[in-house]
Amino acid sequence: MNAQMNRCRLYLISPPRFETEAFADALRDALAGGDVACFQLRLKNAADAEVMRVGAALRPIVQSAGAALILNDRPDLAAKLDADGVHVGQSDASYAQARAMLGANKIVGVTCHNSRHFAMEAAEAGADYVAFGAFYPTDTKAPSHWAEPEVLEIWSEISTIPCVAIGGITIGNAEPLIRAGADFLAVSSGVWNHAHGPRAAVAAFNELFYA
Repeated sequence: MNAQMNRCRLYLISPPRFETEAFADALRDALAGGDVACFQLRLKNAADAEVMRVGAALRPIVQSAGAALILNDRPDLAAKLDADGVHVGQSDASYAQARAMLGANKIVGVTCHNSRHFAMEAAEAGADYVAFGAFYPTDTKAPSHWAEPEVLEIWSEISTIPCVAIGGITIGNAEPLIRAGADFLAVSSGVWNHAHGPRAAVAAFNELFYA
């Protein structure tokens, strides 16, 4: 999921709840809309068996579109699922634990909130990307930290490790984050709840990236 020619790319995140068969169709539709770097399966509080079942159903859809399947929080399940990577928060498994479970060739990303210190620690440890946010209010989860675009500007000046902007991002508010230097925009409801559907949302984000 390396940035291509420093162009921002879309990091798609699942809705917090969905019916698998219907969502699989929505996911195919979204991925047909344009370039998507990866898809994060985020099922908070779901049983392990449910995460595995849904992940196994969605993995071929994601990978056949050329995107990476990232599992949220759980490197142990990501390893069992043979996902392309895992995203861990500051209160989840550590980067070192995640890397040990997944091996050297998988993606491990780390939530860093609004902290350049956390990001430097993650980058120095070997993280494939660092994630900053939330930048805007979001219905997907209750943010515990808020970030300003300046953190993206500074990070892009001091590090070559890609950064992901997350939190309430939509077509209407994405441009300042792109200008600030985000390598990826992590988007959930901004795609799934788009007035013209997921495919149109992905296409619109890509138009912004290529503008």
